[in-house]
Order: sequence, then C-alpha cells, then structure tokens
Amino acid sequence: MSRIRERNRERILEAAAIEFADKGFAATKIIDIAKKVQLPKPNIYYYFQSKENLYRCVLESIIEPLLEASTPFATYDDPAAALQAYIHTKIRISKEHPHASKVFASEIMHGAPYLPADISDKLMQQTVSTTVRLNAWMDEGKMDRVDSHHLLFTIWASTQTYADFDWQIGRVTGKKKLSKNDYQTAAELITKMVLSGCGLTLPSNNH
Repeated sequence: MSRIRERNRERILEAAAIEFADKGFAATKIIDIAKKVQLPKPNIYYYFQSKENLYRCVLESIIEPLLEASTPFATYDDPAAALQAYIHTKIRISKEHPHASKVFASEIMHGAPYLPADISDKLMQQTVSTTVRLNAWMDEGKMDRVDSHHLLFTIWASTQTYADFDWQIGRVTGKKKLSKNDYQTAAELITKMVLSGCGLTLPSNNH
C-alpha cells in the first residue's frame, strides 16, 4: 500500500505542476488535477490537505534540488570544478523538473505572492553563502574579479531557460524534446563561457 500511496502522490505532484505551470495558482482547480490523474477529488485532499499545501509541495520539488545544486561551492576548493558541477546540476534540474521549474519561474516573475517565507529565506541564504565563497576565491586570486551576483544571474538564466522556455527552444531546434546529448552540449557550452569569463580553465582530465 505504501508504494501505491507514494506513486499516487508523485502522479498528483506531476499533474499539479503541469496545471500550476499552465494556469497559475489562482486559476488552477483541484478537480482538474484529479481528472488528470484519474482519482477522486477527495483523494487529492487526502494526500495534500489543501491547494495551498499542494502548491507548496510543487515548489519544494524544485526548491530542494536547487538548494542542493550549490553543494559544490562548499565541497570544492577549485572554483572551476565547483562552477562546472553547479552548471551541470542546474541543467539536469531543468531536464528533470521542467514543469515545476516553470511554476517557480512564474512565481518569481509575479513577485513571489505565494512563495512561503521559509523557502524564500533558504534561497536567500544559499545565494549569500555562494557569493561569499566566490568572493573569497577572487580575494585569493583563484579566479578573476567579477560581480558574483551577476555571475549567478547569468548561470541561472542560461540553465533555467531550458525548462522555462522549452517551447521556444523546441521551435528553434525543430525538436519536441531535447536529447540527453543536447543537455550535455548545453552544459558544456555554458561551462566553457562562464569559466572563460572568470579567467578559469578546467583541469585536463575534465576535457
């Protein structure tokens, strides 16, 4: 039974992510999510209690991977290795969580009206710790002096676009869905540009 419950919960989250991404929080109806997963409406409330909590869970499904993505900044002493790992992880998140990424992007673009304060605080703390690490590397002469905030903005924009603007990317590439190789190519190109802009190169065993 626990497997069934977990599977149903995952199905509801995925359907909710699609609905919230398409319609936003206010216009999304629980009944539409229930129809998508072919479950009775009360079942949605059984698993998530309320639309507000379901929305939070969709946000958390993308927030947790985003928070974990910055781990390389704490574990690596080499800024090139940390940035490479961060960029590749961010691209993977866009590949694996496209609908939740759109929900998060829409929430931010609308001024984060429904973003819980604790989640907002965690994201801010992550940004602060990451910029502190980048600035320390600059002070140590390990990378060129750049604006750490704008460096992060550039990485966020270039990696999250693969989820948030997938329609446009599909139109340009002529593909309904990007391949694993497409995402790998994107990650490598973004890494190359970022590292070059920071006066960094990857160790030879990473090429």
